[in-house]
Amino acid sequence: MATSDSRVTLHMVASLDGFIARKDGRVDWLETADEFVGGETMASGAVEAFLKTIDCYVMGSRTYEVALNFAAQGLGWAYGEKPTFVLTRRTLRRSRETVEFCAGDLAALMTERLRPRFRSIWVVGGGAVAAECLRRGLVDEVRYSIMPVLIGEGIPFFGNLDRDLALHLVEVKGYQTGMVGLRYEVKLPPGRL
Repeated sequence: MATSDSRVTLHMVASLDGFIARKDGRVDWLETADEFVGGETMASGAVEAFLKTIDCYVMGSRTYEVALNFAAQGLGWAYGEKPTFVLTRRTLRRSRETVEFCAGDLAALMTERLRPRFRSIWVVGGGAVAAECLRRGLVDEVRYSIMPVLIGEGIPFFGNLDRDLALHLVEVKGYQTGMVGLRYEVKLPPGRL
């Protein structure tokens, strides 16, 4: 992790059984909601204010394609006018000026390009990108939004990690929709600063 004051947050929305998409990539289950009377509301003003604190986004190519599909359905571009770095070796359609396609060393991108430039960096998908960021020690915190649904099989949030990764629970929130938000800080392995 960099010593600057930048912070890399890994955020994903997943089913209770840990999947971020069905095997075919569909995320239709994201609309699942329940009613938890004791939960917090997500007021639009608070959500908008929070989103303003994010400086840039990093995602894989399939997550980018899902975001493009949402925009084509009239749901808008979820990442606003923030710089969005898409990790891919494929040729994809560039949807807006704020999107940049990146290939090559993920660690170099994060530590040499993004951390010096941005204070709040959010990695938002997909599973392979999440696992690679965690394996390489590039993440400061994990935010895990769990939807009230089990889908049985699909693309896992955490992929294949090659070792245990200790986390420190910082926050738990239950929402009226039945979603649960977890926030963890990634603990540094012994001997690393």
